[in-house]
Amino acid sequence: MHLKKMTPFRWYRRASFVICCAGLSVLAPAAHAQGNNDGRTFPMMSTPFSPPENPPMAERQILGKILFWDEQLSSDNTMSCGTCHIPSHGGNDPRQGVNPAFDGVFMTEDDVAGSPGLILQDESGEYLRSVLFELQPQATPRRSMPNFMGPMTNNLFWDGRAQVIFGSTPEENEFFTDPVTGEVLSVTGVAATEIQSLHPLMNDIEMATQNRDWVELLNKVEQMKPLALASDIPQDMLDAIAQYPSYPELFEQAFGTPEVTAGRIAFALANYQRTLVPNETPWDKWNEGDDNAMTPDQLAGWEIYNDAVNGCVNCHVPPNFTTFDFTVNGVRPPFEDLGRAGVSGSNPERGMFKMATIRNSGLRDRFMHTGGLATLDEVFDFYGHRNGLAPHPDNRDFRLNAPILFTPSAEELVKEFINGALTDPRLANEEYPFDRPKLHSELAETNPMIMQGGLAGTGGFSPKIIAVTPPNIGNDEFKVGVDYALGGAQAWVSISESPPTNGIVAPDMLLGPITLNGMSAGDGYGTMFYPLMDPSLDGVAMYMQWMIADPNAPDGFARSDIAEVTPFCSMIASCAPVCVADFDENGSLDFFDVSIFIGAYNQDDPIADLDGNGVFDFFDVSAFINAFAKGCP
Repeated sequence: MHLKKMTPFRWYRRASFVICCAGLSVLAPAAHAQGNNDGRTFPMMSTPFSPPENPPMAERQILGKILFWDEQLSSDNTMSCGTCHIPSHGGNDPRQGVNPAFDGVFMTEDDVAGSPGLILQDESGEYLRSVLFELQPQATPRRSMPNFMGPMTNNLFWDGRAQVIFGSTPEENEFFTDPVTGEVLSVTGVAATEIQSLHPLMNDIEMATQNRDWVELLNKVEQMKPLALASDIPQDMLDAIAQYPSYPELFEQAFGTPEVTAGRIAFALANYQRTLVPNETPWDKWNEGDDNAMTPDQLAGWEIYNDAVNGCVNCHVPPNFTTFDFTVNGVRPPFEDLGRAGVSGSNPERGMFKMATIRNSGLRDRFMHTGGLATLDEVFDFYGHRNGLAPHPDNRDFRLNAPILFTPSAEELVKEFINGALTDPRLANEEYPFDRPKLHSELAETNPMIMQGGLAGTGGFSPKIIAVTPPNIGNDEFKVGVDYALGGAQAWVSISESPPTNGIVAPDMLLGPITLNGMSAGDGYGTMFYPLMDPSLDGVAMYMQWMIADPNAPDGFARSDIAEVTPFCSMIASCAPVCVADFDENGSLDFFDVSIFIGAYNQDDPIADLDGNGVFDFFDVSAFINAFAKGCP
């Protein structure tokens, strides 16, 4: 069955556009609302224009939707693109991490309420101690922007750095190119969404190890099961995966051939994001002629909002409720974050940031690029220069020099309008096209799950296990880390299928040793990899605990708390029945299977590489022994 028949594609009104002499596509208003004689003459919100190389296609949209919500795109399988852009939170991140920002000191007034990202990791995936965040998740230096409506602009990110640039010479042009091949994929300004979509995948705070390699990521995508970590998956995504169960098959359906490339990932992600148009708010319905779409209070608030004397509508212009321009709102002194000037090099643009839309503000829990204003009340205080809040004067937009104030009753009405009449209920309820799966990071019962246990060592420090990587089978880089151990010590990881006794895991298997990083008590940390390639481990609970050689521990070993790890093939499917140790493929396990494995292992035959990492070592022997002991299904 063809995917277009399987997955309905909803067409929207297309914006008209003009081409500037510089070559940028600029969106112009679509047709005005018809038949209104009471001032409802605002244009209806339109969908973004697509570059000709990436026209709207249902096949690319469903692939982009799957990619956008797949946590496996991150280096350690803990973050998806969508993790920071939750629809029911207005396209922002409901989680909150703290970045110490300009002064590098936590709990000071310049702290940024950004998004939690990855624990810092080197290019091999081993944990590193961050100067700012230690061995905790890092936080972004700016709040995540709503991803809805972003494709309507010619540049993206708060500072607009994702953009096509037409230089004075061909050498100065910056088009959308494939980062692996260098092939120019689009020269139009509206390809900013394609450019932006690739940045987080290589950012070592957001989704990547340090110096992540594109070839490595593309190889990973080719091998991984689509949405293996997700649950409660919308039906259109389930149908697509059922029909095309691998990423190469999904890419072939979307692009004609199965090759997975960085450019195609960008095309798919952008194609999906262009469907996310929040144009069914009460205000939109009222603007199209429904007199009862807004409540009386919302309508009264709109009338106050729309009075140019009050100032709101001058910047947050309907129907987008933004101009997408850059402006200095003065939420922090410009020297702390140059914003647009950091991209353009233009001093007059210091402290300029892209003006966010106020659509769906009622779903958000913090505002501005710093996330420094927690409520809409604080936003009104800020623009009203009251209660200790006011825009910083350096390079401040002239429109903010005077306070923007309302009477108390008028202010409440404007807030009612913003909170209610500008909220698209499909976002609030996460309904199509804003529906999504539940992420592994959102599960109520975490896997791995941390259990109490362990023994303290030198200095009274109790080692702490780091277990955040989902244990999906096929993940050859599953790992656990340790912190607060004795620096420079030898360390092992105990693994058992038997529950711990008195906080101690009696090992069925012992991984190691490795030498911990660090030099002193409590300063030791390290990483142990345990590839999960054996399908017979599906659903089998294992217990993992670090053992650190420490002369001051009760029995010579300090022990960490415990991670209960339950490997799984996919949240939506069990592993296909397979008998890993049946090397002669006769349906039973005996001496001949052992003999064949030993011979293959000694000759470095790929069939003996049971963990699939290209190396013949203890893990392959362990995988064979475990599979042999379990027998054939």
